Amino acid sequence: MIITLNSTTSSQIAARLVRLREEGGAVALGRVLTLIVSTPPEHVERAVDAANDASREHPCRVLVVSPSADGDGDDGLDAEIRVGGDAGASEVIVLRPRGEARTELDSLVMPLLLPDAPIVTWWPATPPASPSTDQLGAMAQRRITDALECPAPGDVLAGLGEGYRPGDTDLAWARVTLWRGLIAAALDEPPFTPLTAVTVRGNTQHPSLLLLAAWLRQSLGIPVNLEHDDAPAITGVTLHRANGDVVMERPVDSTILRISEPSGVSHRVSLPLRTLSDSLIEDLRRLDPDDVYGKVLTKALPALREATSA
Repeated sequence: MIITLNSTTSSQIAARLVRLREEGGAVALGRVLTLIVSTPPEHVERAVDAANDASREHPCRVLVVSPSADGDGDDGLDAEIRVGGDAGASEVIVLRPRGEARTELDSLVMPLLLPDAPIVTWWPATPPASPSTDQLGAMAQRRITDALECPAPGDVLAGLGEGYRPGDTDLAWARVTLWRGLIAAALDEPPFTPLTAVTVRGNTQHPSLLLLAAWLRQSLGIPVNLEHDDAPAITGVTLHRANGDVVMERPVDSTILRISEPSGVSHRVSLPLRTLSDSLIEDLRRLDPDDVYGKVLTKALPALREATSA
């Protein structure tokens, strides 16, 4: 069900939510967090779909803030309340401020926050330079960006590194969680011959590849080489050892990762490309600062960029 409220206020929206709960039962109870989504109008539906999917694991109240373009309409606020089949396991409030209402987004959101619940802010498109000082980011314990949706992901990551504060994260980091786990598992297998280098293959403009390569360089303290190919993401990682290489390959058109060891033994592991919903679900599983991501973003990634540009 979608309820449209034109020229409304945050207090009127909150009152309508209370009436919906009284009329339809415990619609707003059992929520574990408030997810604030700051997005331009063209990304609203995609963001809502992903938030709805994530809400099935993390029941939440979703506040989508989508300001109108400069000079578009008079001062005011239009809104939608989505519940039931249009909101997954959450309740979705879409706020569309106009005119001067665009300048005080935190004031619009505060009356709608769930009491005593963590707050997460997510930017599905271009993020602010410093998420922690943004109006909607400053009130959140966790701040999620997505460099993949930006025209120059590498430059966006570099900017996020300069403005990083504990609690910041990027969906590009969540997209390589499975890769990191598989690489760590491969290193735990005998023989334990020291690595001499690592090669990461794929689209070298993809932020996940850059973060993975930076993490490997920082964690292992050895050279990491990047090999570009025309692929949507990472296609392979090779761990170079004196007694032979461990080769991990996922072709562009496959969801299977093949791991080949120097002994001739090979393994096959399911490793599909992660969707936006998958990545968001994973990031919402933790609300504490990710110290490893912070070190990779602020220290390892600049060092990798400097090394590869030399």
